[in-house]
Amino acid sequence: MPTAEQSILDAARSALAGRGRLVLAVSGGMDSMTLLDAAYRVLPPEDVVVATFDHGTGEAATAAADAVKARAGDVGLECVVGRALRTVRSEAELRDARWEFLRGVAGRAGGPVVTAHNADDQVETVLMRVMRGAGARGLAGLQAPNGPVRPFVDVTRATIASYARRRRLAWVHDPSNESRIFFRNRVRLDLLPALRAADPKLPADLIAIAARATAWRRDVDVFVLNHIPLRASGGPDSFEVALTPLADLSAFHQSILWPSIVARFGVTLDRRGIARLSEFAATGRAGSRIQLSGGWNVVRSRDYLTFSASRQVAPLSATIDLSRSTRWGSWVFEPGENGVAASGWSSKLPSGTVLTVRAWESGDKMRSPRGTIRKVKQLLSRAGVTGHKRAGWPVVLAGDEIIWVPGVRGSNITERLGTAGVPFICEFIDS
Repeated sequence: MPTAEQSILDAARSALAGRGRLVLAVSGGMDSMTLLDAAYRVLPPEDVVVATFDHGTGEAATAAADAVKARAGDVGLECVVGRALRTVRSEAELRDARWEFLRGVAGRAGGPVVTAHNADDQVETVLMRVMRGAGARGLAGLQAPNGPVRPFVDVTRATIASYARRRRLAWVHDPSNESRIFFRNRVRLDLLPALRAADPKLPADLIAIAARATAWRRDVDVFVLNHIPLRASGGPDSFEVALTPLADLSAFHQSILWPSIVARFGVTLDRRGIARLSEFAATGRAGSRIQLSGGWNVVRSRDYLTFSASRQVAPLSATIDLSRSTRWGSWVFEPGENGVAASGWSSKLPSGTVLTVRAWESGDKMRSPRGTIRKVKQLLSRAGVTGHKRAGWPVVLAGDEIIWVPGVRGSNITERLGTAGVPFICEFIDS
């Protein structure tokens, strides 16, 4: 029987060697610090980028990010640190903010994200999806293809702990892992121990279910690839699916195929979306259309369904440098020479604080020059910025405070801070 050290290094080498540049998602906990340690032992340092994200939830989160950066530096690995630009509390918000950061790092590095999820995480994930009524595709859990690389998905948490102790690794304990506010923690701390006491075979049974679901999912993906023509149509945010291969299938049988079909263009469907799309493909009339969650319009012709993004996909947040121009998607922010105009397309930005630009988000609020608090959505609507334009509209923040909505309104933050400020202008470049 291999030792814990052999198991960890073999898993890392098998999953990671020869893949080129990789982005390690390292939170600072035991599992991810083991991933960092194993990766630097089996991979060339130039192939590894360590990415850690401070969720902004407190001292523990900041300490974890600092620990990751220090450890990466000790072993000579590049490290990128991100931080949440606003306070997030829910499990979904934390996950979304972290993955937005990781995808950005992976895009710049030109390689996939690698996570330290293990076999115990897989058991928890599959049980949670069973409880939520997931279909066979979802029951594959962490073994689903086309996701991040997970070298430890077949390695138990106990093996990882043994390796970490033997290597004398340091890690940070996140107190949020004990909070029963989060669904996964309730499953891990309360539900799974009770179910395991009643049926010791339950974890193995869940792993077996996930393995069968993974094989089934791969079979469906291969069938779709070989039998359902799909092509780009007019740009990266539009594609067509041929209906002829689906003509003899009921809406129920189509529902098995549609998640795999649209996943090839990065579209994710929930249960309601699958049912609606399957019914539309089976019975819809030529020229009719439906809208799916996630901002996708679907138009039916005689032989095809055409999918097109109905909203602008905003770029990741960016830091504004007061000394030069900053490009954010199709928007350019640059120092102005003629002061600040009343149109809203220019504003004074304060020095001495972190300035960022990101897309407008639902719930954003802004302090007016008179001190009143307004919803940014209302300000955008009054300025005629609605629909898909609003979804990709920039807002500029000083720290956590929105201080400028280009073309709409600026604040008097420089007056409140007692600084002169640097005049900046914003332009939309349609290119």
